[in-house]
Amino acid sequence: MTSAHLSIIPEFLEKIGLLGYDNTFSVNKAEVINLGNKSDILFRGIKTSAGNQTASLKSLQGISTWVLDEAEELVDENIFDTIDLSIREKKVQNRIILVLNPVTKEHWIYKRFFEDKGVEGGFNGVKDNVCYIHTNYLDNKDNLSTSFLERIKSIKHNNFKKYQHKILGGWLAKAEGVVFENWSIGEFNPDDLQTSCGMDFGFSIDPDSLTEVAIDKKHKKIYLKEHLYRNGLKSQELAQIVLDKVGQTLIIADSAEPRLIADLKHLGVNIKAVKKGTIESGITRLQDYQLIVSPESTNIAKELNNYVYADKGSKLYVDNYNHAIDGIRYNIIYHLDNPNAGRYFVQ
Repeated sequence: MTSAHLSIIPEFLEKIGLLGYDNTFSVNKAEVINLGNKSDILFRGIKTSAGNQTASLKSLQGISTWVLDEAEELVDENIFDTIDLSIREKKVQNRIILVLNPVTKEHWIYKRFFEDKGVEGGFNGVKDNVCYIHTNYLDNKDNLSTSFLERIKSIKHNNFKKYQHKILGGWLAKAEGVVFENWSIGEFNPDDLQTSCGMDFGFSIDPDSLTEVAIDKKHKKIYLKEHLYRNGLKSQELAQIVLDKVGQTLIIADSAEPRLIADLKHLGVNIKAVKKGTIESGITRLQDYQLIVSPESTNIAKELNNYVYADKGSKLYVDNYNHAIDGIRYNIIYHLDNPNAGRYFVQ
């Protein structure tokens, strides 16, 4: 709601004034009531300081239209579904309106409304009860200043990729400012290299991840194979999946979960906590190698395409798209700090 008070609410009230309808609406903080037909426009935030308020939004009664502004910032499709399914008024048209700037093709909005429906980015029209409206500066060119148009012309000339994404609103194959450029898809074929695993534990909507890792120091390559990327697993379920996937292969895991590690050990998993070090040190080591990602490791590829710097100069990273990467980082830190450690260890 903080951003709404600075952006969409003042803009909405400005439009009421421009249209000369000041006396038609009653405005009270985050609520606008049409005094003529008693329709109610409510402004709410999805996120709060305590997490999200999906439950309270779902409980709102009589809502027939939901406008989600800056929809690209909603990364949890389950939250969208929960609110979407609560818009179900009879005898009126129910509408969900997503207003967004396209980000990467890994976003659920692209997968759900474009890829799954066979719709290309930039499409204008209707398909499967969805109306697509794509706009950019060319639709408003007559109202833009010469200096602004000159800046756009310069961007087009100097950075065409940026022009296609930021100016024309194209979807990106991968995010801007990605941390890892040093990776490619290839078979998990570590020859006679020893393998072990890296594991990161999920929390709430975050997944548990398990990745098999083989380090080829001679050729500066790291082979990666995804075995697990799921959330909502209990200790016994997690242990059984791990044992089925990798047996007694050594697993290096997040040291922040000592109790869970103890539970998994008790259930027969060959697991050990890592001494983490800094995030930067682990990432720097990964950047020194060519990462080879097996074709079926789709979640690892998604993370590598979307894990970005918050501030590259200060080596700060956005804490998102990093669940498998964190597990891989734990494994690499352990093995490069313990060069004689192999596939197994004695408990």
